[in-house]
Amino acid sequence: MYAADTASRSLGITVSGVAPGRATASMTVAPSMVNGHDIGHGGYVFLLADTAFAFACNTYDRVTVAAGADVSFLEPARAGDELTATAVERSRRGRSGLYDVTVTRADGTVLAEFRGRSRTLDKPIL
Repeated sequence: MYAADTASRSLGITVSGVAPGRATASMTVAPSMVNGHDIGHGGYVFLLADTAFAFACNTYDRVTVAAGADVSFLEPARAGDELTATAVERSRRGRSGLYDVTVTRADGTVLAEFRGRSRTLDKPIL
């Protein structure tokens, strides 16, 4: 799945710690990811969280997509910050799942909390 994820790879996002219902994604905030307020653009923070969410909910060999997601931005990211998004499955029933993703800076500061809702399709990944 990572090999085909051009968006994440082009932004330098790496994925690790993939296990059933879990995944971790990391990236460094590049100067090109900073908005007019000199802070990391929220869209990039969301994208990092969404990447961890995608890998966590696709660990059961069924193609799974986002049905919706919400994010709360708690602290700003800055150029040069190393960010980590940790996704954890909270519930999976039938074709629906619920996942929480916490985005932190290298010092442990929580920058964002993301909640994703997934929908599993009737198609194997492998």
